[in-house]
Amino acid sequence: MTKKTLLIIAHAPSENTKRMLEAVAGGASHPELTRVVVRCLAPLQTQPEDIIAADAVIFGTTENFGYMAGLIKDVFDRCYYPCLEHTEGLPFAFYVRAGLDGTGTIRAIESITQGLRWTLVQAPLLCKGTWDEAFLAQCEELGMSIAAGLDAGIF
Repeated sequence: MTKKTLLIIAHAPSENTKRMLEAVAGGASHPELTRVVVRCLAPLQTQPEDIIAADAVIFGTTENFGYMAGLIKDVFDRCYYPCLEHTEGLPFAFYVRAGLDGTGTIRAIESITQGLRWTLVQAPLLCKGTWDEAFLAQCEELGMSIAAGLDAGIF
């Protein structure tokens, strides 16, 4: 049985954003999803080869000044051209922890990934406003949903 790789790249600078990352990874690592290998990388650890080797990617970012976190932008800056001709159609999803409205962050990520010709397979998860413990269940569901799609061969 060939396993598929789900790569999670997340900027998690606070205790709550670390918990969100853990929830996404936990959902993606559900024991019934036996055909998926989950890899979690911090933005500075992520190289183009990691993205090229992945069968799907989930990005996690904070909203910083109405935009994605600088370290997530750095991933796109470093990996855009090396990945451009090798990752067309790559299934991806993302979540945003936003103190404001998150629209600038969502628009920026969608614009960059449209240039890469990646396929957004689930609507962006926007966790905005004051902290809500429900964000964790939403993140777990996101991870499980993307991993289940890989496991079932949907993408």
